[in-house]
Amino acid sequence: MTYCIGVLLNDGIVFASDSRTHAAVDNFASFSKMTVFERAGDRVFVLLSSGNLAGTQAVINVLKQRGDASEGPPNLWTARTMFDMAGLVSDAMRHIEQRDKTHLEKADLAFNASFIVGGQIKGEPMRLFRIYAEGNFIEAGRDTPFLQTGETKYGKPIIDRVVSAETSLSDASKCVLVSFDSTMRSNLSVGMPIDLVCYQRDTLEVRMRRRFDQGDPYFSALSREWSEGVRTVFRQLPELKW
Repeated sequence: MTYCIGVLLNDGIVFASDSRTHAAVDNFASFSKMTVFERAGDRVFVLLSSGNLAGTQAVINVLKQRGDASEGPPNLWTARTMFDMAGLVSDAMRHIEQRDKTHLEKADLAFNASFIVGGQIKGEPMRLFRIYAEGNFIEAGRDTPFLQTGETKYGKPIIDRVVSAETSLSDASKCVLVSFDSTMRSNLSVGMPIDLVCYQRDTLEVRMRRRFDQGDPYFSALSREWSEGVRTVFRQLPELKW
């Protein structure tokens, strides 16, 4: 299991993902599920992945290899729009699914990978997409400014209550981290390190990026103060009248 989230705001986009993978209850490992493609002054893409690690890594490598080609069809460096970029991710997913399908079926398995992709290309507004395992995708908008993959249910309530398009990048980043804290408390299959990118609109480069490892002082303080604040508010709720 994993937890990834992208939040589309007026001022930019916040991306975050955990790094825990596991093959069984006693076989945990850490792999980054965030990939940043950046050409300063031209375009920034952030890709968050969930699902089978072999499948997601294969898709990312296909995107990189196609991007290295000097000729041929559009790739992540020549795509004209973010919509086209989402389509390139979908095409890579379908390519890997078709390549591995027969072999996976022999082991009674199926291709399982999904992505959140967002960013900005010069001359185009920021956009954010959630791409499903089948290759189809949806786009975030004003009414639904955030998209999640993986273990979403524990972090969603705080995002629903706090985040809107007008939320500042700073507040949205804190809210996203609180959603990770809530998720990790309820599901051991989501765990640190947490990768966080905060992209500022029209900068066309990543200027704010952090990784939070176990015991990180800021994350520990955020978790502690959030828990204490929730308890304080709870104690202040009006008494139930019988």
